[in-house]
Amino acid sequence: MKKLLTLIEEELAPAFEKAGYDASYARAAVSNRPDLCEFQCNGAMAAAKAYKKAPAVIANDVAANLKGSRMFESAEVANPGFLNLKLSGSFLADYLNDMQADENLSVEKAKDPLTIVLDYGGANVAKPLHVGHLRPAIIGESIKRIGRFLGHRVIGDVHLGDWGLQMGLIIVELKRRQPQLPYFQEDYEGEYPKEAPFTINDLEEIYPAASRKSKEDEQYRQEALEATYQLQKGRRGYRALWRHIMDVSLPDLEKNYDRLHVEFDLWKGESDAEPYIADMVEKMKADGIAREDQGALVVDVKEEGDAKEIPPCIILKSDGAALYATTDLATIVERQKLYQPDEIFYVTDKRQEMHFIQVFRCARKAGLVPEKTKLTFLGFGTMNGKDGKPFKTRDGGVMRLEQLIGDIEEEMYRKIVDNHEIDPQEAKETAKIVGLSALKYGDLSNQAPKDYIFDIDRFTSFEGNTGPYILYTIVRIKSILNKYGAAHAGQEDGAMQAYANASEKALMLELARFNGVMENAFEEAAPHKVCSYIYDLANAFNRFYHETKILTEEDKARQASWILLLRLVRRVLECCIGVLGFEAPERM
Repeated sequence: MKKLLTLIEEELAPAFEKAGYDASYARAAVSNRPDLCEFQCNGAMAAAKAYKKAPAVIANDVAANLKGSRMFESAEVANPGFLNLKLSGSFLADYLNDMQADENLSVEKAKDPLTIVLDYGGANVAKPLHVGHLRPAIIGESIKRIGRFLGHRVIGDVHLGDWGLQMGLIIVELKRRQPQLPYFQEDYEGEYPKEAPFTINDLEEIYPAASRKSKEDEQYRQEALEATYQLQKGRRGYRALWRHIMDVSLPDLEKNYDRLHVEFDLWKGESDAEPYIADMVEKMKADGIAREDQGALVVDVKEEGDAKEIPPCIILKSDGAALYATTDLATIVERQKLYQPDEIFYVTDKRQEMHFIQVFRCARKAGLVPEKTKLTFLGFGTMNGKDGKPFKTRDGGVMRLEQLIGDIEEEMYRKIVDNHEIDPQEAKETAKIVGLSALKYGDLSNQAPKDYIFDIDRFTSFEGNTGPYILYTIVRIKSILNKYGAAHAGQEDGAMQAYANASEKALMLELARFNGVMENAFEEAAPHKVCSYIYDLANAFNRFYHETKILTEEDKARQASWILLLRLVRRVLECCIGVLGFEAPERM
């Protein structure tokens, strides 16, 4: 279906032409004075100079041609030449009836679907997920779901950190603790054990211990760097250990992402790019793109007009070891070969902006992707505590993600049992659902690049701009529909009628915005716009609900129309929370 603004402009265009003005001036916008009208056309203001007429004269000419229009209840001119438009009840009802009949709720699927590789998550193996992993996971997941809802092929890749220094640190620490293991014997030629010599709990203790030692002992750090280099060069025992680390780590990562309702199509990591590095580097050398600088191999990416210094992109260190930029570039090569994407989209910490400027420019300069392929970076801000500093545990440590999820589920459980008589097991299941909404909505309702304050009391509130408030609204609608359905089993649906009061019209207008909101949220990679929309929609419904006695209405046709309206509100709200990555319980 076409967006409401598009239909309004299509109605305005012939009115302008009939009055002798170019149809290009028939541009409409949502009114900034909702007390006067719902939509506004300022075309007369723009046309005044071209036609050497007062704007009010042009606006009146156009308004005269809109008399009798089925779309508008009124088209009135306000000085100095604004055309104020109010939609008719019958037109709005017809639009929503068409929306109700559309399985995509008025959203047009992409005619030329894009293939987008979405790089989000960015977890490091052998480390537990912490609060810093929350934002890329849920922002990326929502962007993926919005893109797919619009018909695009969006491929989600977790892009694991599995090839860097943390691997060398683990190897060195294991070697010091268990030097007898065959992985460290260079002349060992037998089969390595199938079972890992450690558990996920062991790894979660080994890595922090090794990391601390590397900061205190330079020799230890150099050993870890050498072990990382040997791993990347294919040392057999280190590769076997690396596979054990992956086998032990991945199930734990999958479990925690699953709790967030975050799913990846690809579980690739930096290591998957390794086979592409050598040829990529040789091509850069042969093409004269790369040069040596103090033993390292670099590519100059500074461009004329840069407002700030853009350092060269380092491809290989002086010892020949790869860096993050190397694996990111080789990953672009891999993605181009396997998927031929129209866009590669990265969701990472905004502090990595310079890194991606360098990588993108280097990829362009080296011809790793066609010109038509977009390379996009969305940098997110920090989740902070009430003190305005990065979120920590009470003792000042980095909070594990599963602990954060557990805390918010516990708070939701407490609020549910305090306010309702409910079976404890049902309360726990409901707390998981509502807690996830509080966590995700609390994050996604903020613009991704901005820092925000994580406030568990506010996020878990059933009032205000929160996930629980949205879910409570959906559950309220479900309750009304269930009661109506029980009393009117087998009754024909009929069709929505024109609005009966102002709050009903306001609700209908909010519903009609849905397709425009979804398209805009995708174009701008902005899940917060979906959050803002459903908050407005929930508020509009609750105003209508409090002013309207739906279940006791004596006019059965009017009542049936309201029920159809509620069904549409429910579908739209559930669709929106679906693309945000959570769901509603049956009751709360």
